[in-house]
Amino acid sequence: MSIPFLVQQTMFFAIPLLVVALGGMYSEQSGVINIGLEGIMIFSTYMGILVLNMFVGTIPPQFLFILALLVAGISGVIFSSLHAYASVYQKANQVISGTALNLLAPAFFNFTMRNATGSNQLYFLNQYRIAKVPLLGDIPLIGELFFTNTYISTFIGLLILAISVFVFYKTRFGLRLRACGEHPQAADAAGINVYRMRTYGVLISGLLAGMGGLILTIPTTTAFGGSVTGYGFLALAVLIFGQWKPARIVFAAFFFGTMKTIAATYTSIPLLVGLGIPGYLFKSIPYLTTILVLAFTSKKSVAPKALGEPYDKGKR
Repeated sequence: MSIPFLVQQTMFFAIPLLVVALGGMYSEQSGVINIGLEGIMIFSTYMGILVLNMFVGTIPPQFLFILALLVAGISGVIFSSLHAYASVYQKANQVISGTALNLLAPAFFNFTMRNATGSNQLYFLNQYRIAKVPLLGDIPLIGELFFTNTYISTFIGLLILAISVFVFYKTRFGLRLRACGEHPQAADAAGINVYRMRTYGVLISGLLAGMGGLILTIPTTTAFGGSVTGYGFLALAVLIFGQWKPARIVFAAFFFGTMKTIAATYTSIPLLVGLGIPGYLFKSIPYLTTILVLAFTSKKSVAPKALGEPYDKGKR
């Protein structure tokens, strides 16, 4: 197996982890735990693939993919608004509210699919791979690694990273969002509407998780079965391992993306096959790694101080 192939596969797994983890960062930096990333990804991927199937053959593939990503993102915003309303305005337990999203999304998919088609698989035509990016694909080594056999979603994911770094550290919005997650009472005293900022955080989280679900699904399969195989929870691990900071989240996303690549492609790596290790152990590598990493790093995790605490404006 060639190194370019491994790099490309790693990008397919790491970029959606990066996007979804960044989404979780917006919510949790505002003070709201969003354990519902998995459910948001499922619901939004469903909506995005419906758009792909609806307009396939009528819109150029890359424009259609971008349209589907936008629809998936908007769907994520709508779905996450349930969590925002419950956790921010009704002061519901944020873990339970997020869990409800995780239960609702696959149930909604299975119910609607079985009633509409009698199947629990939603198939789509994958015509969105870019064989070679013009000019950039001709650059020696770099072109072969990053600009061949790729998807436009990879570059969108990196753009989201750049925007997130700028928003968090160079804008008033980012400062206010972080203030609401650290000291909401002080933020309120400074004239910041904590409820509104936390709602924005959750909705942006839904936007990115929704896009991340489609970014994960399109390059890796042609049949969506109402599951993202625990990717929402893996993104939460990336978020925690990344200490809720964009620069560290990038490293964590590519680390876990590499583990996922090994699990998915080990049969094509002679060295790993020669070890004689059962296949199910390789497939469990990303999740075993998650447990080990969190076990050894959780004590050093520095979460936003007010994370998970409902804000009561009348309480000082």
